[in-house]
Amino acid sequence: MNKMLEGRVAVVTGAGGGLGRAHALALARHGARVVVNDLATAQGEAAALAVAGEITAQGGEAIAHAGDVTSFAQMEAMAASALGAWGRLDILVNNAGILRDRSFAKMPLDDFRLVLDVHLMGSVNCTKAVWSVMQEQRYGRIVFTTSSSGLYGNFGQSNYGAAKMALVGLMQTLAIEGERYGVRVNCLAPSAATGMTEGLLPAEALARLTPERVSPGVVVLAGEDAPTRTILLAGAGGFECAHVTMTRGIAIADDEPAAQVLAARLAEVTAREGEVVPRQGWEQYELEVAKAAGLAAA
Repeated sequence: MNKMLEGRVAVVTGAGGGLGRAHALALARHGARVVVNDLATAQGEAAALAVAGEITAQGGEAIAHAGDVTSFAQMEAMAASALGAWGRLDILVNNAGILRDRSFAKMPLDDFRLVLDVHLMGSVNCTKAVWSVMQEQRYGRIVFTTSSSGLYGNFGQSNYGAAKMALVGLMQTLAIEGERYGVRVNCLAPSAATGMTEGLLPAEALARLTPERVSPGVVVLAGEDAPTRTILLAGAGGFECAHVTMTRGIAIADDEPAAQVLAARLAEVTAREGEVVPRQGWEQYELEVAKAAGLAAA
């Protein structure tokens, strides 16, 4: 097998089981040396050690790290352990996560904050801990784990969906900021049967939705030729891509009743013909100013 990640050093959070374990094993099979992170509990540490042991038993290199992604200090220590062991840090896979599902009307705000803290701020902490290292070595690959629940919504997951869509926004900006340093940043939206999906899908579907069928996506997003600013969807051996697009829309003259015109022409605004994927947010301003200038010149 072509080892696409030979000589690279990777960190995978929440890697004691489920998707994280599958990602860590896949990265190692492709030649990466892996820091296997899980919770700073006896159970989490044991799980991380077990996965690191699997990797070494298969001829790879791995160390375990017990640390909570909600603690920046612990994530700094995790990055330091990778640097201490191998002298560099090339890949970060932000995988750690939890669920606290409930309809918004019934959801305690503490559950909303907790999910944001783990998924969003946990990824921020991990990324901040490795960012300067990747900038200085002028190479890095960062993967955020988003979700179709964030991209498209899902009943009972307002907290989870908010956190997962926030990661897309974080990815968009960090990809721009990291470009000149050789740091490429992407999102992965997995469909997999893990402890977080137990009881949600029928057995025949779960049998196909193995974590191992998602992990090739992580390998590609972590590779030398990885894209940047990509939202890759993966599950059951299928791979797709999601985009945040902008339609061409309309322009309304200053002497027109704007709200009434917009209401009457809303179908034109939402029409997807000619839509684009902006390279950065500034393109909205450019499009709107250009349309206004076109009206003035008419």
